[in-house]
Amino acid sequence: MIDFRSDTVTQPTEAMRKAMYHAEVGDDVYGDDPSVNELQAMAADMLGFDDALFVASGTQANLLALMAHCERGDEYICGQQAHNYKFEGGGAAVLGSIQPQPLTNQADGTLSLDDIRQAIKPDDVHFANTKLISLENTIGGLVLPESFLADAQALAFEHRLKTHLDGARLANAAVASGRSMAQLSQYFDSVSLCLSKGLAAPVGSLLLGDSRLIHNARRWRKMLGGGMRQAGVLAAAGKLALTQQIERLAEDHDNARLLAEGLMQLDEFRVDLTRVHTNMVFAGLAPELDPEMLARALREQGIVITPGRTVRWVTHKDISRADVLHTLESIKRAL
Repeated sequence: MIDFRSDTVTQPTEAMRKAMYHAEVGDDVYGDDPSVNELQAMAADMLGFDDALFVASGTQANLLALMAHCERGDEYICGQQAHNYKFEGGGAAVLGSIQPQPLTNQADGTLSLDDIRQAIKPDDVHFANTKLISLENTIGGLVLPESFLADAQALAFEHRLKTHLDGARLANAAVASGRSMAQLSQYFDSVSLCLSKGLAAPVGSLLLGDSRLIHNARRWRKMLGGGMRQAGVLAAAGKLALTQQIERLAEDHDNARLLAEGLMQLDEFRVDLTRVHTNMVFAGLAPELDPEMLARALREQGIVITPGRTVRWVTHKDISRADVLHTLESIKRAL
């Protein structure tokens, strides 16, 4: 199957499978797993932070960051399309008693600085305490301009707020922009990084920050049931994700652009090539095209998509250039 639903469907590499089999392990809740400790130290060094915490998922990493930065009744500012607002089950509010203040994302994925400024609550008993600005890079496959990151950090400093980055696909942003992950992380007090999306590890994300924040996050992780024991089996794959899979992301970006250019040649699809920054293509369907019928017709040819009026196509390690060309021909047959 050629699966375009997400880059979470990637299979671990053969090298990862071997590393997992031979991983040196211990009890991570006691801090005794050498493979986990090595992964955390490696990631902290790569992204320029004091410390890191290996966790089960990106959702958990973001929730731990919010709960470490904020207390009950506090508020974080984010975008309407932010993953930690829209797609993580309302965990900040349900489990953290933290109020989200979502703002409209601009066309380029940023937030208006004026909107952020106006959303910051005064020190008044009628309002939640604004504590944090949370951004996402990439968001919808778009790379946030670095100038915006710097301006958002300056605004946070001005109002004594902390900053968090949902960097699930930060490696994609780094490759696409020609910057390092550390350069894009320098504007934030904490960053989450997913290892199991485009970087192909089977499980796991990292939360990075200063030692105090990671200490607090570790306590919350335990309370949320996220303490893992011999997690080095998973961390071994995570280390290879960081050392062997980042530069390869450029291939995914090239394949996404190839797919977008091919879809643009078909009257039934609407694609804005200027919005294809990384490994995602959003293609609107013509009114006469039934999304469910298209999805069924493609599945019969071994191609999997998530049907909708706008289809998100995500390229990744397990989709080659040949797969993209085959898919375009299959779409023509389906139409």
